Amino acid sequence: MAAFAQDHGPHYTGDNELIRPEGYREWVFIGATLGMSYDPNSAKRKEPKFHNLYINPASYREYKETGRFPERTILVMEVLTAGSHSSINKQGNFQDKVLGVEVALKDTSRFKESWAYFNFIRDDGSAADSVRAFPKESCWSCHDEHAATDNVFTQFYPVLRRDP
Repeated sequence: MAAFAQDHGPHYTGDNELIRPEGYREWVFIGATLGMSYDPNSAKRKEPKFHNLYINPASYREYKETGRFPERTILVMEVLTAGSHSSINKQGNFQDKVLGVEVALKDTSRFKESWAYFNFIRDDGSAADSVRAFPKESCWSCHDEHAATDNVFTQFYPVLRRDP
């Protein structure tokens, strides 16, 4: 796994599953959200989730230079619970337990639509080591319709906006 953290490229199993990225906290941090969801039923959830987003450094540099996400761009969304009443905290939320990661990956050599989306958080809360991409209709269509730049929701992250 150490090689993955160094070269920041996508790695796959022999069964064409994406291997969960390691070392992403050393990548470029592009932003955080709290409680954001595209699911119309999300208002029913009691506890909001924090999302921390990271991009592999080479892709970030090229995007800032050209305004385009290059091949092999990896965006990692780390999902965490929101804590509130702990220690001396009386108001507000803090990032608490890591639930896992989700990934957006641009790899035209493997995915017809260029971008594919992966969830490494199992239903039982455990982390998967490798997973197959979501079916196109699960994520790609929404990103294609609503993303500001090349299937990426750059509108939510000032670091990625072309006009901050």
